[in-house]
Amino acid sequence: MADDIYALSSRLVDELVTALPTVATYLGIPGHDDRWDDFSLAGREAVATMFRDQVKRVEAVEVGDDPWRRLAREVALAELQRNLADFDSGEHLVDLNSISSTLQDLRDAFDQMDQSTTAGWENVAARLHGLPGAAAGYVSRLEDARRLGRVVARRQVVEAIRQARNHAGDRSHFLTFPATMAASGVNDEALAARVAAGVDEARSAFGAIGDYLESTYLASALERDAVGEERYRNLASRFLGSEIDPRSTYEWGWSEVTRLRQRMTATAEEILPGGGIATTLDLLLTDPGRAAHSQEEFRDLMLARQLTALAELDGVHFDVPAPIRRIDVKMTPPGGSLGAYYNGPSEDFTRPGTVWWSKGEAEQIPLYDEVTTAYHEGFPGHHLQYGIQVTAGDRVSRYQRLVVWYSGSGEGWALYAEDLMEELGYLEKPDYVFGKLAAEMLRACRVVIDIGSHLELPIPTGQPFHPGEAWSFDTGVEMLERYAGQAHDVSVSEMNRYLGWAGQAIAYKVGQQAIRDLRAEAQRQAGATFELKRFHAQLLEVGAVGLDVLRKHVRG
Repeated sequence: MADDIYALSSRLVDELVTALPTVATYLGIPGHDDRWDDFSLAGREAVATMFRDQVKRVEAVEVGDDPWRRLAREVALAELQRNLADFDSGEHLVDLNSISSTLQDLRDAFDQMDQSTTAGWENVAARLHGLPGAAAGYVSRLEDARRLGRVVARRQVVEAIRQARNHAGDRSHFLTFPATMAASGVNDEALAARVAAGVDEARSAFGAIGDYLESTYLASALERDAVGEERYRNLASRFLGSEIDPRSTYEWGWSEVTRLRQRMTATAEEILPGGGIATTLDLLLTDPGRAAHSQEEFRDLMLARQLTALAELDGVHFDVPAPIRRIDVKMTPPGGSLGAYYNGPSEDFTRPGTVWWSKGEAEQIPLYDEVTTAYHEGFPGHHLQYGIQVTAGDRVSRYQRLVVWYSGSGEGWALYAEDLMEELGYLEKPDYVFGKLAAEMLRACRVVIDIGSHLELPIPTGQPFHPGEAWSFDTGVEMLERYAGQAHDVSVSEMNRYLGWAGQAIAYKVGQQAIRDLRAEAQRQAGATFELKRFHAQLLEVGAVGLDVLRKHVRG
């Protein structure tokens, strides 16, 4: 009997998480949390061999004329080919940056693990003790790549050293594990001793990574941050699931900067008449009456926003599946990149979807731009998007539900969700509207900074901001501070991100515009019969697929 695309897709997930246990942890698939991936070059090449075999099996599947089966096959092939393109172009050899590389996974994976049961802490202990081996495999791959002449920019290495030293040092988050275990109520002296010993091993493992990077890798690192146009096009298409012309996108990004600057000026006038953008921003950043005064207070305020929106919009603009009517908000430990992100629920929903905020050691936290972030990362942003994907039922394959994620449609939806919450009146203060505009300005700045920096394009002569000049790290930081209202440390973190993760940052704004365009097109075609709730359902029911696939699905 011929294989079925749905059965095959499920097996692809099982094979993937067996080969890559950290992926299983992020996806919330149990049974793998006690192991690490083989991060060595041989381990990565074995994964590529697995992907090539999976491509052949997917290509051989007959799907007939059923549109959902054809979609399942199309999406699986696209994802596998995307992963293979990374191997074929050698991206696995330059797996080191400030925000999304194996270096971060070796620490961040622990955040997604169960830390409330004996079984959970047994897995934590196993992973802690396994960290030296995992780190050694990773270092060996970086060294193999270095000898082949494949290295990353010096700026990324310096930041990676800082992060590794932080995780190895006296303020390492690993040092909190014994107390966290005791607070969880797990009372097992032998296991507690294993965890404590594992903490020492984990810190030593990060110390070894830092030593290698500083003593060996750094001297070989590139001085140039830019990746060039050809590589940039390839990387951008990986995040978008669609080809773009980066030069015309750069011009469009500047038009968005101009439009948003005008709206920010008008909104600033509502908040502080005559104050202008800079003075208004200073007020929003420093006024104690417009801030939370502890990370605990901030967390509670953001969670309350999520729950209120979920209760009020369910059944009106969305149909929210019952399993995702739970959501949590947590603060990350200091030491990593600053910002916010979402991690979806586990496959069985025992772990709820969670919005994570990284605020370092800040206690007074301005709220003006965090309200829109809450809707972006949580509900109706990523939490609704991911939840509908995971609960999509039999029409969408397990592989598509759990594995496939393109930043273009994924982050594009979350930015569209910010638009929608302004449209529906949930940004009830001009402070929050200003914050939303500042957040969107951040995404517009990302377009021009990311493309401009990596293609080494000049700033347009018609712009008031450094007209005709070349991009530099400091110029990018200045734009993020002046135009998007970002704090200096956040702006530095953002610039490190763009320069080390080329093509990803533009996906937010490009994806948002793609969804705006799809909605406008659907409204023109349907006229008075247009239903916003139905449009949202069409967008979300296929998950965060590539933008080309999403357009084809919505257009029918």
